[in-house]
Amino acid sequence: MGLLGLANSSSLINLNVASSTSSLRPSLPSLFPSLSSFRIQPLSAGNKKFVALVQNLDRNLDKELLSEPMESDKDESQGGLNRGLYPPLDPYDSGFLKVSDLHSIYYEQSGNPSGHPVVFLHGGPGGGTAPSNRRFFDPEFYRIILFDQRGAGKSVPHACLEHNTTWDLVSDIEKLREHLKIPEWQVFGGSWGSTLALTYSQSHPDKVTGLVLRGIFLLRKKEIDWFYEGGAAAIFPDAWEPFRDLIPEDERGSFVNAYSKRLNSADMEIQYAAARAWTKWEMMTAYLIPSEESIKRGDDDMFSLAFARIENHYFINKGFFPSDSYLLDNVDKIRHINTTIVQGRYDVCCPMMSAWDLHKAWPEAEFKIVRDAGHSANERGITAELVAANERLKNIIRNKS
Repeated sequence: MGLLGLANSSSLINLNVASSTSSLRPSLPSLFPSLSSFRIQPLSAGNKKFVALVQNLDRNLDKELLSEPMESDKDESQGGLNRGLYPPLDPYDSGFLKVSDLHSIYYEQSGNPSGHPVVFLHGGPGGGTAPSNRRFFDPEFYRIILFDQRGAGKSVPHACLEHNTTWDLVSDIEKLREHLKIPEWQVFGGSWGSTLALTYSQSHPDKVTGLVLRGIFLLRKKEIDWFYEGGAAAIFPDAWEPFRDLIPEDERGSFVNAYSKRLNSADMEIQYAAARAWTKWEMMTAYLIPSEESIKRGDDDMFSLAFARIENHYFINKGFFPSDSYLLDNVDKIRHINTTIVQGRYDVCCPMMSAWDLHKAWPEAEFKIVRDAGHSANERGITAELVAANERLKNIIRNKS
């Protein structure tokens, strides 16, 4: 197998290889536009420049694959749809909604107060929202609603598992819709957010004008086993070992159960250590090229505690679904809703098998595979498809009015 290194020399990029490169000449520039000019040089195993060259390669690939789309990005083949994030914006309204005797959820609104409502469902569960989530939507057209699910983000009590189920969250979404006096809205969700979006829309199909789903997670046993019981370790063994090594060998029959014991320990230091390990495992595998910024989130004890405790709680309880195939079994209830499914080809957290199963059950939904992306909504190709999906739904709504 060839070893690659890239180094900038003015406008020229050197490609160093240890073996045949004939197949690389047409493919690299097509994948990475910055490699429009390069020359071939032999690379010996003892080349002292190798480490620096590989580091340069990582930086170049990061720029090509993970750089943020420009606001002016357009897809002329699809009627000039915008595919770039909208500029940052601030909420015009925010507050807390008491949804039970115990829980109050944080919500915010941004964009056009008279626009078409869209609700953003964050991942995890337990991940919370971020200001950047607002940027997937045209703020002149959309009334953008974000909220933190029970125990996540700014919602209180923090990292609380009591009265925290999928069906509680579905009820909360309805309470928020009614509180904001919204008759119906578009629903946008990725990863666990896609799970919740499917569950909510199947429960209240008359309240949903359109769906945008990303990184499909159906919360089936085989999906949990893939990511938490050793399957994904074949691709990320370096990230897996710290996650694995926190658990004694005699408890490794079920990592989800072993982590549950620690995440619910009476000793907060044990909880924090387990939460950091659990969170870092996911953050290290969420991008095609791992993101240092994402990985650092595992060091934030407040974020990690909610993220790990709530995720593990839902997974231990099988999503609180009555059957393993519940979401696929109920696709008929939402078949009529305009929907786009966006999936990274190399998604390790939520592998494409789930998106493919949903696509086969629901061929009416538009299915977009991003060939050079992993799991994160922040990867360039996935971001572009998500924005374009919202643009398509925007045009459908405008054409109806």
